[in-house]
Amino acid sequence: MMNSKSNQKSIIMLGASGAVGTETLNTLLQFDDIQQLTLLGRRSISNINANFVKQHQIDISDSRSYQNYLTGHTSAICTLGVGEPSKVSKEDFIKIDKIAVLDFASACKKAGIRHFELLASVGSNPKSTSFYLRTKGELIDALKALNFDRLSIFQPSMILTPRNRYGISQAILLKVWPFLTPLFFGKLRKYRGIPVQTLGQAMAKNIFKDGQSYEVLHWDEFYSTIIADI
Repeated sequence: MMNSKSNQKSIIMLGASGAVGTETLNTLLQFDDIQQLTLLGRRSISNINANFVKQHQIDISDSRSYQNYLTGHTSAICTLGVGEPSKVSKEDFIKIDKIAVLDFASACKKAGIRHFELLASVGSNPKSTSFYLRTKGELIDALKALNFDRLSIFQPSMILTPRNRYGISQAILLKVWPFLTPLFFGKLRKYRGIPVQTLGQAMAKNIFKDGQSYEVLHWDEFYSTIIADI
């Protein structure tokens, strides 16, 4: 079992059933010093036997459905997002990836949560010509305005999953992207593909590390986080 040198954490998580969320959760379940881990989602996750885990089924579009569960937590992790943005309307994408996340963060701030972690994307920028990256950038700016004691923004490039989830285009990318790694060096290192398990481990372990009030983590930081002696 993993042990941390820090004080016990009470963590609340939104989006634990997704690919990255699942790996983050699996890592958190290995820690001995989590006082409480609360999972919020549209459905419960089965086969979790840890006695420090609580689950609540909520309406992600209505913060009133979960605001009473937030008090007493020290940290929040949000991996909520549309799995395949190209398959939903822009309105639905904004509703889930921006509004629902910002509502969750605002409720966390109001409840006294000090550290907020977000799964975003490399290239997130409110001035981007890409609708996806612009929306992510606008969300990050809104989160910064909430003034958490610590805000951690994870910005992966291609997330490498063990299996193809979204059809032929992703199947091709999953096969090709690892071979592109040598081409991404210097300032381009942040565009290297990251195994989903590594990303999940980084999001979990970062909770127990000291960090800056605002930090953006890319490929190099993911790996330095998981090998750090925490």
